[in-house]
Amino acid sequence: MTEQVSAAEPRYELDRDTTCVPRPDEPGVFATTLSPDWAFGMGLNGGYLLALAARALGASLTQPDPFTITAHYLSASQPGPAEVRTEVLRTGRTLSSGIARILQDGVPRVHVTGSYGDLAALDPEVRTSARPPELPSVEECAARSAFPASFRGAAFMDRSEQLLDPATAGWLTGRPSGRGEIRAWWRLADGRAPDPLALLLAVDALPPTGFDLGLRGWVPTVELTVHVRARPAPGWLRVALSTRNLAGGFLEEDGEVWDSAGRLVAQSRQLARAPRRRAG
Repeated sequence: MTEQVSAAEPRYELDRDTTCVPRPDEPGVFATTLSPDWAFGMGLNGGYLLALAARALGASLTQPDPFTITAHYLSASQPGPAEVRTEVLRTGRTLSSGIARILQDGVPRVHVTGSYGDLAALDPEVRTSARPPELPSVEECAARSAFPASFRGAAFMDRSEQLLDPATAGWLTGRPSGRGEIRAWWRLADGRAPDPLALLLAVDALPPTGFDLGLRGWVPTVELTVHVRARPAPGWLRVALSTRNLAGGFLEEDGEVWDSAGRLVAQSRQLARAPRRRAG
């Protein structure tokens, strides 16, 4: 076991709302409550659900950190009681793998597979051609890309601070760029420092890239894969999302998360249903 999961009231919202209580009579099964504070659109945010499942899976495996984790969203989750059922597939010296399923009323909502290791034990050498996204300052993004009041009605929007790069925020005023890009400074609103669980949330926390293509509406995630590359340093994260192909009513979305030390700490790809309504 890598983490003591308890019902004690945590200090921060993400920890509170991913609390999973082990059932003593059913090893690997956890009781939980899906919080309405992470609702957006017609369901709960996919990054929040992935973080919750990842926390339960991490409590069942011998290594502490998700290295690669994939969620398939089978049906829309709703606020309320749920359970997470985990299964250990393999336990190794450096990597352990398992499955976690979120169920409500016996109906599977999310299916997760993951491999966990210890990020602190990784080789520190980095060879990369990747470069962090160039964003205006936090102050400039805050001043020029504020969300309209209509967006603030969603509970999920109050869980984090996301300051959009003005170059990718034209859709807010009816002028999307058409490039399918969204970039922002991002952090949790209650001051919680970023960690691997927060990275799972960050890759799915910004407005959908479809908005920058001139489309508006709900963009439900079908599948989301995240590679966690390092433990993030404290401070703002830079998140960059892009899509290159919308076809057949689906779009892919590639993501990168960079920490305050200029390191690439997470990469993601998801497949989502494209909204059908054009902005207007």
